[in-house]
Amino acid sequence: MPLVANAVYVDGKKRINPETLDQTFELMRDSRGMGWIGLYRPEREEISAVAQEFGLHTLAVEDATNGHQRAKLERYEDTLFVVLRPARYLDAEEKVEFGELHIFIGPDFVVTIRHAESPDLGIVRRRLEADPVLLGTGPQAVLYALLDQVVDEYEPVVLGLENDIDEIENELFGGAPDVSRRIYELHREVILFQRATQPLQSMMEALLRGSEKYQMDPELSRNLRDVQDHVIRVVERVNTFRTLLQNALTVHSTLVAQRQNEEMTRLTETSLTQGEEVKRISSWAAILFAPTLIASIYGMNFDLMPELHWTLGYPFALLLMVGMGAGLYWAFKRRDWL
Repeated sequence: MPLVANAVYVDGKKRINPETLDQTFELMRDSRGMGWIGLYRPEREEISAVAQEFGLHTLAVEDATNGHQRAKLERYEDTLFVVLRPARYLDAEEKVEFGELHIFIGPDFVVTIRHAESPDLGIVRRRLEADPVLLGTGPQAVLYALLDQVVDEYEPVVLGLENDIDEIENELFGGAPDVSRRIYELHREVILFQRATQPLQSMMEALLRGSEKYQMDPELSRNLRDVQDHVIRVVERVNTFRTLLQNALTVHSTLVAQRQNEEMTRLTETSLTQGEEVKRISSWAAILFAPTLIASIYGMNFDLMPELHWTLGYPFALLLMVGMGAGLYWAFKRRDWL
């Protein structure tokens, strides 16, 4: 069901949970209380009904209907339109899942449109309902609580990313085969997380600058400043993560190039060693070929061969074999082939 939470509050206390939007609108008019409507992946008709009742700007309604918006804060007359990008870390997959939360803040109403499982707005409702004084300050208190919840849920994401980066640093020098892919995937998640968190800095500054103009409760302003401090810390750590991953990519490229150079050096040394072996084998083959050639010639046994019946023919042939072998040995040795 698109309508997941629906309540009317008077002086910080919940009076009733209407079953339909029409009942909510009617009770708000009668009691002059604050209506808080929570929608989960609503159809265009539900958004249109809310927009018509509260006079929401068409551009903001279009953004909320289409989704896939960046984190931002925009003011349309007396209505504030806020887009937040909540995130949660999935331990099993070691991945970050991003959501989208649209918030309309008016003088007497809050409309939240959630396009993902995170954040759990039930926690925010229970927290505010347990503190009637804070909830009694109006819709601005709901906006503060929503911002605080989203920023608090960033902390497990930061810890998860930090743990992943530590693992990558260990794998980087351990020679893991898929470390480059993991670095790129984690770098992409960090960039998306940076896009979700970085706009919050300017959003918090804008809210605090308008605190006096829009008569924000002083205690609520202090609470928003605390959320701003958390945002700054998260953004700084995310920026550090991106720098670390960029350095990891550089180190990985250097290590890959170093391993390639070492492999090329090893192959070159192997080729040189093989070349030396080939030269030695070729030298000995040539040395052994000379006496073999002489022996094969004199072993043909033709009747009319020179020196065939010569008395000194046998010693001469042996001397010729030894001499040619020695000569070739000296020649190859001189050229360092042996």
